[in-house]
Amino acid sequence: MENEIKVGVVMGSDSDWPLVEKGCQVLEKFGVAYEKRVISAHRTPLEAIEYSKTAETRGLKVIIAAAGGAAHLGGVLASSTVLPVIGIPVAGGALNGLDALYATVQMPSGVPVATVAVGSAGPVNAALLAIQILGTADENLREKFKAYKAELAAKVAAANERIQS
Repeated sequence: MENEIKVGVVMGSDSDWPLVEKGCQVLEKFGVAYEKRVISAHRTPLEAIEYSKTAETRGLKVIIAAAGGAAHLGGVLASSTVLPVIGIPVAGGALNGLDALYATVQMPSGVPVATVAVGSAGPVNAALLAIQILGTADENLREKFKAYKAELAAKVAAANERIQS
């Protein structure tokens, strides 16, 4: 893995880690260095803003933000940086993640937060999207992603072959 940290992975609570860890494993598989933090949009808003304001100067290229409930973390981070922010709505609470999905996907004009799936696909897709973004400026990473897509296609072809026989 390269020494230069390119992705910031922020979660609103350490209870989000078992889910978020799946995305970090994808980043590791691709050799993308990342940092991880627990920062709350509501309990530590000044820390959230400081984190996003300094992200670019610290060398980050993409921020992934996982939050449940009101899920304002992605928006708070996006409000204070020019870097792409990818939001992972975390399932839980009375609405089982629907509130987090709505909060993450309904950002006002001018404050984009790319939103991925609620559930276990969310952190995996967030990591893959971060890799695609980084791949626009990194040919080696782009080639790794092409190989990954070929692996996915091969798995589908193998599944089809099994089902046909």
